[in-house]
Amino acid sequence: MTTDTPARLLQLLSLLQTPREWPGGELADRLGVSRRTVRRDIDRLRELGYPVQATKGSDGGYRLVAGKAMPPLVLDDEEAVAIAVGLRAGAGHAVEGVDEASVRALAKLEQVLPSRLRHRVATLQAATTPLTSGDGPSIAPETLTVMASTVAGHERLRFAYRAKDGTESRRLTEPYRLVSTGRRWYLVAYDLDRADWRTFRVDRISDPFATGARFTPRELPTGSAAEYLRRSIARQSETYDFTVTFAAPAEAVANRLPAWMGPPEPVDETACRLRGTTGDPVEWLAVRLAMLGHDFTVQEPAELVACVRELGERLTRAAGG
Repeated sequence: MTTDTPARLLQLLSLLQTPREWPGGELADRLGVSRRTVRRDIDRLRELGYPVQATKGSDGGYRLVAGKAMPPLVLDDEEAVAIAVGLRAGAGHAVEGVDEASVRALAKLEQVLPSRLRHRVATLQAATTPLTSGDGPSIAPETLTVMASTVAGHERLRFAYRAKDGTESRRLTEPYRLVSTGRRWYLVAYDLDRADWRTFRVDRISDPFATGARFTPRELPTGSAAEYLRRSIARQSETYDFTVTFAAPAEAVANRLPAWMGPPEPVDETACRLRGTTGDPVEWLAVRLAMLGHDFTVQEPAELVACVRELGERLTRAAGG
């Protein structure tokens, strides 16, 4: 019998989170209490915001249903390990759809994981390799979770940074947001030594350290971290416009396109056109277009036309053509 009420409530909540209906008598037996105590505990859970539904009958039953808001979940060891491994595998790659919210969830979960479960998570991740669709470099999940924690806690972050030209420096920042482009993770932060806003590629960051010093968040010039990053990338790289026509319906092409490329425009029922702007090398864009699995024709720029032609000839030679 569980005499500690908080512990008993957590045990009851864990049982109710199993997708089934629990007869009142069975819950009483599991908890080692009377049915009256079960009813009182159910009322306490409802007061805490857990939507517990009761059914009438000789024995009566209880089950947890969807409510207006999601209250805290209670996870057993296996569930916690499974979620942590999944989040770590996804967070290590800037996979489209795995954004800052996933990293925040991972940071919260790892903060409360017991050491025995941390070891299991690390062992499982070391023994497995995720197959991802991201083109960007891998990131250590620990790096992301440290950054996410400092963003959420308004805590100054110190780290080593390697610039594009290989120059290394130490940075002290007030982290604002983590942003995923679908290929890479970026940190938008206020650089205290340079007294200005900066964007940092996370794969070039090492030894991130939460200093413990709190700060009041500053107002970002653009208001949106994603928009600030977009403008920063545009300033740092030479961009070019491209136009490509696909011999396939717009819907079929859209299903294979990464979000940053934008939606294609229908030409007719059997063709569509894609217009966009990028700072990526034309070689990378040529390969990315070829990987979409549809015949296409490049209208512009001339550099991309030449690159696609050369790539096609090289692949033909490689196949013995």
